[in-house]
Amino acid sequence: MLVDTNVLLRAAQPNHPLHGIAVQAISLLLKQEYPLYVTIQNFAEFWNAATRPAANNGLGFTIEEAREELEKIEGFFELLTENTACFDMWKSLVIAHRICGVTVHDARLAAVMLTYGVTAVLTFDSGFQRFPGIEVVSPGEVGPRLSRPPAPTPSPD
Repeated sequence: MLVDTNVLLRAAQPNHPLHGIAVQAISLLLKQEYPLYVTIQNFAEFWNAATRPAANNGLGFTIEEAREELEKIEGFFELLTENTACFDMWKSLVIAHRICGVTVHDARLAAVMLTYGVTAVLTFDSGFQRFPGIEVVSPGEVGPRLSRPPAPTPSPD
């Protein structure tokens, strides 16, 4: 399961109303030994939002605070790297689903997921529903919906 950036951001914001749900979902999945993944794009999106001033819809973290949070993320989740197959999948998705504007970022995450055979995304965003083969899991659904980890995911060749 890929952990979307919005979940990572909420988990890093103790005062956000969705903080507890995000942290609880991640904790439950880790306890159940679900394989949890992130991508380089998740790191870039996280850094962008974390270091942007709060007045501009960011978290207002210092570079040091953002680095510390990134290191935590690196410790909890496995990194899926991008390759030519991911690019080909992304190009196919943006053309087939007529993706424009900011939703190109979700398409990039979906492309990495589909290339690696990752079939679910933990997110507060319903935008991933447009991509066949990807199950959208809201953090609030983790306890009731998921009870055991899926089979291991093979890496692409």
